[in-house]
Amino acid sequence: MDFAFTPEQELIQQTVRSFVDERVLPNAVENDINHHLDMSVIEGMAELGLLGIVIPEEYGGAGLDFVSEALSCEEIERGESAFRTLISVHVGLNSLSLLRYGTEEQKQRYLTPQAKGEKLACFGLTEPAAGSDVASMRSTARREGDVYVLNGQKNWISYASVADHQLVFAKTDPAAKHKGISAFIVEREWPGVSTVDTEHKLGVWAGSTGELFFQNVEVPAENLVGEEGQGFEIAMYGLDQGRFTVAAGACGVVRACLERSVEYARERETFGQQIGRYQFVQDMISEMVLGYETSKLLVMQAAWMKDEGRRNTRETSLAKWHATESAFKAAHLAIQVHGAYGYSAEYGIERYFRNARAPIIYEGTTQIHKMMQAEHALGFRHLNGRDGGVSPIAAWAPALSPVHARA
Repeated sequence: MDFAFTPEQELIQQTVRSFVDERVLPNAVENDINHHLDMSVIEGMAELGLLGIVIPEEYGGAGLDFVSEALSCEEIERGESAFRTLISVHVGLNSLSLLRYGTEEQKQRYLTPQAKGEKLACFGLTEPAAGSDVASMRSTARREGDVYVLNGQKNWISYASVADHQLVFAKTDPAAKHKGISAFIVEREWPGVSTVDTEHKLGVWAGSTGELFFQNVEVPAENLVGEEGQGFEIAMYGLDQGRFTVAAGACGVVRACLERSVEYARERETFGQQIGRYQFVQDMISEMVLGYETSKLLVMQAAWMKDEGRRNTRETSLAKWHATESAFKAAHLAIQVHGAYGYSAEYGIERYFRNARAPIIYEGTTQIHKMMQAEHALGFRHLNGRDGGVSPIAAWAPALSPVHARA
């Protein structure tokens, strides 16, 4: 077992780390307070190849591995959650779905400019009445000749009003429940497509969140992704990719809180000594260390499986659940270490706390991921879907093989 990074992976890590130090962190607090999306940072991410990091070079991407993507997401979210969120929706949810399910024409027309960072993309799945229960969506797409007529609404869509391309899910056969969902590529400038920004959020103020509205939008039939009724499968595949980047980014939040807290605990003195000398403060620091390293190991396990071509729904779910909960806990502890300064926007610690709350909800709530883990273990859900393979570290899987044989 080799835990060492390759020279290329180390270079990617250091390059993105320097980018965050120079281009993101100096303005992070100000942009957050002003609710300002800094498009110059997104342009810089495109120049670094981050908007197509795991997309093959033949489609305009950097062609790097998932370990490199994880390292990049960690560094980006150490600076600002909004920009890691872009990697999640643009690369993970949208582009990787097109890479797997799109036609060659769709890849050339949509995927390639996305991978180059020339166009931005989002993912339209969630609706006002359909979050965890995807099958309850009400958006519809009715075939009429050479087009599908799309009607409906999506909410809590990251980069809804900024993205040029949208991967939108709608029912082509409402009676078939989740088997009647199909996926479509929609362009923001088409007639009948409109967007509205979501205001008054708890966190991610420096990002973009909004709603998508579709009123008799004529979507060319060639913009159907995959087959009719394959949308649920495509959505679940995309979520596997997006959740991975969420987990990796959460490691960056834990690390930022740990680094800032250690620095502060060595500088701040009370009653004649550094507060880092107090056991209660050491307890909080140690919890951050544990949260970071366990989260990072789970993320790297999922990255290894992705790079090996193994299905990793279970492992990615586990990483997403643990890392996002660890990030929120670390941010809570960091505020406590900093005391009143942690509560102040000036220090930027409370920004991590606010931003760390949303990932516990989106791309599968903690409760959904707990259910998935239990059902995998109990045999109520096939291990990682069709192939039944799990991480070699999961020694319980062979022991419970009789349980799964009876599933």
